[in-house]
Amino acid sequence: MKPTRSNEPPEIAEVDRLLGQQRFAEAVEVGNRLIARFPKLPAGYSAVARALLPTGRLARAADAADRGLRIAPSDPNLNLLKGILEHRLGQSAQAIERLRKLLDARPSNAVEVSFALAEAMHRAGQREELDAFVAAGGAWTADERAAVFTARATARVDRARAIEELTLAARGARSPLLKRIAGFEAVRHLDAEGRYREAFDLAQWIHRETTPPFDLGEVEADLLEQERLLEKGPAWCPPKGPAVEGTAFVVGLPRSGTTLLEQMLDRHPAISGIGEYEGTFTLRESLIGLSLWPRNLRSLTPSDAARLAGGYLEGAHARRRAGATWTFDKALLQWRALPALATVLPGAVYLHIERDPRDCAISMHVSNFHPKSWGFTADLAQIRRIIEFERRIVRRAIEVLGLRAVSISYEDLVDHPEREIRRALDVMGLPFDPAVLAPEENRRTVLTLSFEQVRRKINRSSIGRWKNYAFAFGPEWDALATS
Repeated sequence: MKPTRSNEPPEIAEVDRLLGQQRFAEAVEVGNRLIARFPKLPAGYSAVARALLPTGRLARAADAADRGLRIAPSDPNLNLLKGILEHRLGQSAQAIERLRKLLDARPSNAVEVSFALAEAMHRAGQREELDAFVAAGGAWTADERAAVFTARATARVDRARAIEELTLAARGARSPLLKRIAGFEAVRHLDAEGRYREAFDLAQWIHRETTPPFDLGEVEADLLEQERLLEKGPAWCPPKGPAVEGTAFVVGLPRSGTTLLEQMLDRHPAISGIGEYEGTFTLRESLIGLSLWPRNLRSLTPSDAARLAGGYLEGAHARRRAGATWTFDKALLQWRALPALATVLPGAVYLHIERDPRDCAISMHVSNFHPKSWGFTADLAQIRRIIEFERRIVRRAIEVLGLRAVSISYEDLVDHPEREIRRALDVMGLPFDPAVLAPEENRRTVLTLSFEQVRRKINRSSIGRWKNYAFAFGPEWDALATS
């Protein structure tokens, strides 16, 4: 029997409850049970996609949405999810076309479709189209979230007024998510106006209001286990998977220059940036499920390694631009998983990028990262500890594991872009192409916090930024800054 609105399966409400509690893995399980019971019910596929989306498993979420759309091609919820996923996967033109078409059909979820469309246009740099969409009004503009898009249009003609609008929206918002989006956008404009103390104070208020306590001890325990593994030597994390070619990873912290590096490399005809692909996360979680990470990597069987490698490469190649022979994975988990990657994907290339730790820290602190996954960004002392660990573990892993790697400083990349990008291409075995020196001409959609900066020519505007916030840094940063 196919359920109707009056006898809706209890799994649907259960998924909503679990998502509200951020219990995403359990929500996926419930959604899959719903699909098993009612394989022709769109809500099951929608539930799985909704649960996978916030964890970054975009390829799996898109697959769930596609399976549902084959059954119900006009379902508004599945089309909304597919549009969001297309945008998140860098296919913004397709997303915008899908969402416009959906909106023309006057769906029951028109408000959510409008916000998804507005965000896709914003990230894709379609300013005139977005301004016209906002000016046209509609039911969505009565929602408190619309204040952010209205302020974005205002900022282009009157930044001071936009700051007031965004600050008011942040302080009055009921939703913690909206507090962060509006608040950190106001912080960005305050910084651009040179109102640094106000920017810092507002960022601190947002963190107090919306960021839960972060367990730094859990991260440190994981990294200490990896250090013990590396101390035992490379025999404890030997290559078990098939040798790979054409696979490169960024290794670095948020706000360290990873997006600039990706945009430059993506301009090379042989290299396709694949964004913050979730493959490393999935690989690492699979090793945990096999009770092999991080202590028992050498017990990984070649067959399991080949299966994990195949899963990673399938998803990476699906994101690869036509004609490219290399993928460049910009996910930010690599620095916490180098032994695992070396074991499963031997032969991969690693481009390690570092930046002045104070510049990196203040940029993280005044930016809108996920308050749970990146909760350490709420506290400069915790950021400092993370940077210390990252530098120590990455340098040690590259040395012990003998990785095909090159280390680049953000400052050198900005000041000597051709020299540094040649070093990156050399370790990949690729010839230099002058197109890589014009990342601002890259038209691909960028979903990171640097999406506006990378549309400008390479410049030094972010170097030494921490000095505007010198009041927040003490002598405890000095040793790290010179390491």
